[in-house]
Amino acid sequence: MFSIIQAAGWPIWPLIICSIIALALVVERLSSLRAVRVVPPKLLDEVMSVTRSNLPAPDVVSKLADNSILGRVLASGIRAVVADPRINEDALRSTFESAGRAAVHRMERYLNTLGTIAQSAPYLGLLGTVIGMIEIFASQSPSGSNPSQLAQGISIALYNTAFGLIVAIPALIFYRYFRGLVDQYTLDMEQAANRLVPHLLRFTRERNNAG
Repeated sequence: MFSIIQAAGWPIWPLIICSIIALALVVERLSSLRAVRVVPPKLLDEVMSVTRSNLPAPDVVSKLADNSILGRVLASGIRAVVADPRINEDALRSTFESAGRAAVHRMERYLNTLGTIAQSAPYLGLLGTVIGMIEIFASQSPSGSNPSQLAQGISIALYNTAFGLIVAIPALIFYRYFRGLVDQYTLDMEQAANRLVPHLLRFTRERNNAG
């Protein structure tokens, strides 16, 4: 491996750094975007069961917010109803939307960096290719070419082109995969909020009728 890095020359080091960063981001996102940490399958049903007759205590709502990203979104709606027992539907939906935007931002964390690496790695490989070509042309002289310099130029050109693609292709695949997960989770959270809104509005109607 070291011989390949040595043959590829200094242009391969930015690609190696990009590959390490991309690997770290992929591992982190694979852990953070697991369904159990974002949208646990039975969480909404549990919330609706707990809030069937009464709004939960603050400590229960805090535990819900710490449960997952979806839990944080649902907890924001419950807190809004607790803070304003006469809240209307538009205001409640606005609360969920704000929490949803924050949740999407959290799920998209590091994705722009991963996408940038996927796009820039081929160009870094191309840079190595250009430098290799310069080495090849520099090996030419009126008295003949320098074989060692010619071989060095070819190595720089080929290794950097290949390594740029090796970094870019998996990074792009994982970037698209994570984007798809975020889109699906966003839809799941939107549907969960839409189900919880009329459920929570029962408490506001009861307060309004009592008033």
